Order: sequence, then C-alpha cells, then structure tokens
Amino acid sequence: MFLAASGFSLFAQGKRDALVLYNNRNYKEAIEVCDEEIKADPTHVDSYVVMCWALVGNREYARAEQVAYEGLKQSRYDMRLIEVLGEAKYYLGKNSEALKQFQEYLSIAPDRTGSRVGTAYYYMGEIYIRQTKFQHADISLSAAVRKNPLSDYWWTRLGYAREMAGNYYEAMAAYEEALKLDPLKTDAINGKDRVAAHLR
Repeated sequence: MFLAASGFSLFAQGKRDALVLYNNRNYKEAIEVCDEEIKADPTHVDSYVVMCWALVGNREYARAEQVAYEGLKQSRYDMRLIEVLGEAKYYLGKNSEALKQFQEYLSIAPDRTGSRVGTAYYYMGEIYIRQTKFQHADISLSAAVRKNPLSDYWWTRLGYAREMAGNYYEAMAAYEEALKLDPLKTDAINGKDRVAAHLR
C-alpha cells in the first residue's frame, strides 16, 4: 500500500536499514530501528518519516500522528511528514484536519513520478465521499486516476462518487475503466449494474 519515494535514502544503523524493513512490510522492526535512530539523533528527519510510514502500515495511527508532529518540529515543511500526517488523521476519522494536511502537501509537492500526489488526491476523494460532497470527490478522484490510471480500486471509487452525484454516464465510464483492469471487481460490477438501471 505504501511505497517510498524514488531516490529516498536513509542511513542504516548496524545491519538493519529501516527503509528496507519498511519496504519489505516488516513494520514492527522498522519502527524499532527508527526509534533507536531518533534516540541517537533526534534531529534526523528521515527517521521520523520512515517511522510514520511504518506506523501507518502497522495501523498505529494515533502514534503515527504523534511522531509526525514530533518530526515536523525538526522540519516544519517536510512534505513527506505533512502527507503521512494526513493519512494518520484520515484513519483516525479526523476528516477536516486530514483534508488540510493533504491540501498543504499538494501545494508544495513537486508533481513527479514516485511522489504521493495521486495518493493524496485519493484520500481527499474518500474524505469528500464521507462528507457526501460527491462533486468534490469526483474532482479529487479524477485527479488521482490521472496520476495512477492502473488502480482499479480508485476507478471504482470514482465511479461510486459520480453515481452518488447522479452523473450516471460518467459513472459508467469509470466503472468500465475499473473492469478493464480487473474484470472480476465485484464493486465495479455491482456499480455498473446499478448505473445501467438508471440509464434504461
């Protein structure tokens, strides 16, 4: 689910490299390594970043939120910490605060391959769905699939947002894109059937 930005480097402590552990989904050990690194050097921002990623991966959202704030004290405009703080807040149900984080991230993030721009737009779309702001969700999720057109799940959620907004032709198009990527995607199949009933 979470991928490190391309070109990101982190110093290894001993034989254990927190970023390698994180990328291998060994979240608990990555957290332990980062904790050791922060104790050794509380100013090393990369350690806070990888620790937050690992904490979110391990579903420790409250602690991820706390560690992100600690990291931002060291580097207020670190875009990686700003974005992962948004993710932590999203999973904690703090929708307005999460939205603010993602908007701040998008205002400073370079639009490049390997960035979390698409992910930020995806989370914003999900927040707008939670808030029943389906047109806003359509805009955000449309931006997300432009960044990552191979995510059948994101296409399905875009279809759902458009369906809820009553934009049935556009919803059908999104569901069909999802089914091109995964013909067995149940949510997309069901969504397409619902939309087809409206268009008869």
